[in-house]
Amino acid sequence: MTFTPYILGRVVTALLFLWITTATALASEADYDALFREANDLMGAGDLPAAMEVLKKVPAPKSGEEGDAFVRSRMQIAKLHFAAKEMDEALAAAREVLSLYPDNSEAKNFVASVEREKKPGYVTFLQDCLKFLPVLLKGAVMTLLLVLCTMFISPIGGLLIALGRISTFRPLSALCWFVIWLFRGTPLLLQLFFIYYGLPSLGITLKPITAAVIGLGLNYSAYLGEIIRGAIQSIDHGQTEAAKALGMTYGQTMRRVVIPQTYKRLMPPIGNEFIALIKDTALVSTIAMVELMRAADQMFNTYFNVTALILAAVIYLIFTTFFTFLFEKIEHRAGIYERR
Repeated sequence: MTFTPYILGRVVTALLFLWITTATALASEADYDALFREANDLMGAGDLPAAMEVLKKVPAPKSGEEGDAFVRSRMQIAKLHFAAKEMDEALAAAREVLSLYPDNSEAKNFVASVEREKKPGYVTFLQDCLKFLPVLLKGAVMTLLLVLCTMFISPIGGLLIALGRISTFRPLSALCWFVIWLFRGTPLLLQLFFIYYGLPSLGITLKPITAAVIGLGLNYSAYLGEIIRGAIQSIDHGQTEAAKALGMTYGQTMRRVVIPQTYKRLMPPIGNEFIALIKDTALVSTIAMVELMRAADQMFNTYFNVTALILAAVIYLIFTTFFTFLFEKIEHRAGIYERR
């Protein structure tokens, strides 16, 4: 290929233009770096107004130029105004960036944060409640479902364990003692981990809700088994002897004489266990179960807003208060014939 003087001249001109452009850009970047260093020194000395004046020297980019330095300077000014509680000036600096770069995510998020900060506290709190409550209530429904399932399973399991524990058949008594020893002696969190993460290695894979119900049910059955055993053995032995004298079998004696007399004594400790259960359901969030605590944690980690945690605490308090009054009513009704 033969280079004519014309073509050669065009190539030289293009190279010269590229060199000049690059040199100009490097010089500008060096100037901007010097301005940022000066501003940082002033901020370190505590002279924020002077630092902002230095940052304002970074000009808006011309057509075709990169505006990284401009964006950086204006966002730094906006943050300094925000730190000084000068909200209008902070908004003005951020919007200066948006006027040239409407899709700049940093500036958009900053403007949203400042506008939120300018609103009265109660308005912000109400808006947060409306935003977080639907998700938290969905998690609360799952928490309530876990509580109700465990409240149904654990008394039955606890009664069977208690009867087995006081049985004269030694192997059955030893088995029930082992169950109580195992589930009361290891953390509930460890039990949930083993059921959900450990059993798959043995070929048993469970859904999170199934693993949660089984873990909570077994743990609370063990605790209630000891509570019920203590209540049964607190009934005077003469009651059993009288039932035998009337020709009742062991099962009839327990069902008609002994167990009905334990209701009044059982309600306070069982009520305490179920109140603890409401809070212990938060542990199932560790096995990918989206209940109230998991929902609150997700909201907090997404928005870094403590309102999500406050609302979760309020919902837990509502649950515990309701069940506290419920068990007080049941205790009152169960002991109606014992009052003098």
